[in-house]
Amino acid sequence: MSSTAAGILFKLASTIAFAIMLTLIKLASSRVPPGEVLFARSFFGIIPVVVYLAVLGVFPASLKTKKPLGHVRRSVVGTVSMFCWFTAVSYLPLPDATAISYSGPLFGVCFAALILHERVRSFRWAAVGIGFVGVLIVLSEQLNGFGIGFQGDRAIGAACALASAVLGAVAAVTVRELTATETTGAIVFYFLACGSVFSFVTLPFGWVVPSFSDAAMLIVAGLFGGIGQVLMTQSYRLAEASVIAPLDYINMIWIVVLSYLVFGDVPTVVVVAGSLVVIASGVFVVWRERRLGILEAKAKARSADTPTRLAPEVAGCGLKWLPWADRLALTLPWPRANKVPEPKGNSPTRETFDERDCERQARHG
Repeated sequence: MSSTAAGILFKLASTIAFAIMLTLIKLASSRVPPGEVLFARSFFGIIPVVVYLAVLGVFPASLKTKKPLGHVRRSVVGTVSMFCWFTAVSYLPLPDATAISYSGPLFGVCFAALILHERVRSFRWAAVGIGFVGVLIVLSEQLNGFGIGFQGDRAIGAACALASAVLGAVAAVTVRELTATETTGAIVFYFLACGSVFSFVTLPFGWVVPSFSDAAMLIVAGLFGGIGQVLMTQSYRLAEASVIAPLDYINMIWIVVLSYLVFGDVPTVVVVAGSLVVIASGVFVVWRERRLGILEAKAKARSADTPTRLAPEVAGCGLKWLPWADRLALTLPWPRANKVPEPKGNSPTRETFDERDCERQARHG
C-alpha cells in the first residue's frame, strides 16, 4: 500500500472516530451539562495522545515549551470554542450543527486578511462570500425561515455553533504563532490539559453525578476524541495536505448516518443544500491555499541566497487556514536541516526547494 493510500485510510478512520465521539456526546448532553462534557473530552482525550507520543519515543521531550503563556492564550480561546460547540450539539441535530461548524475555515480567511494582514485575492473572497451564503441557508432552518424571529433552543444552538466556528478560527491564529517554536505534542497536550482545568470554571453552574452509562459514554467519547487526533496526525505524515484536508468533509456522511440510526434525525433539503454550498467553498479555499503556498515556496527558493529546509507551515505550503484540529496535525516536529555547506571554493552550492520537496516533507514529517 502506498503512503498516500495509507494516509487517506488514517484520515477516514479519524473522521469516523470524531463522528462516534460526537454521537456519544449528543447522547449524554441531555443529562450532563456542557462544562462536564468538556472536562471528559479534554481529560480522557489526553491518554491516546500521550500513548502516541510515547510510541514515537518523544515523550516527555516533545512537551518542552518556550511559550507557556502562548499555550494558555490558545487554550482559553480553544476551550471556549469547544464549550460553545458542545452546547450547540446539545440543542441542534448533529447534521445541522456540523454544517454550521464548516464555516470555520471561511472565518479563518477573514482573520488572515484582517488580523495578520495577509493578501487574499478575489477568488478566495468570492469563495468565502458564497460559503457564507451557504451558512445563512443552514441558519435559516434554525430561525424563522429567512425572517427575524427565533425558534427557541434551535436558535441558541445555531448561535453557539457559529460562535464556536469564529473562535476556532481565532484559535488557528494562535496556533500559527505557536508552531514557530512548539511541537504538535506540546500544542495538543497543553490544550487538552488546560481544557480539563478550565472546565472547572463551570462547576458552580450545576455539574451532576453522571449515571454509569453516561459516565461510560463520556469516557469513551474522550478516548475516541484523542484517537481521532492521533489518526489524523498520522494521516498528514503519510500523505499530502492537498489530498487529506478535503476529506474532513466526509465526516458529514458519518454524522448523517449515525444521527439517523441513533436519533432518527434526517437533515432537511434546506440543510443539505446549505451544507453542499459551504463544503464546496471550503474545498476551494483549501485548494487555493495549497496552490498559492506551492507558488510561494518556489518563489522563496528562487530568491534565497542560502536556502534552508523550511517546515511546510513556514514555507507556506497551503496549510494556513485548515480547521484548527487539522492545523495541529500539520505542525509535527518537522526536521529542519542546517544550511547547505559551502564548498571550499568561491562559489557556494545551492539546494533547490521545489514542489516535490514541499510535498515530501508534508508526507513524511
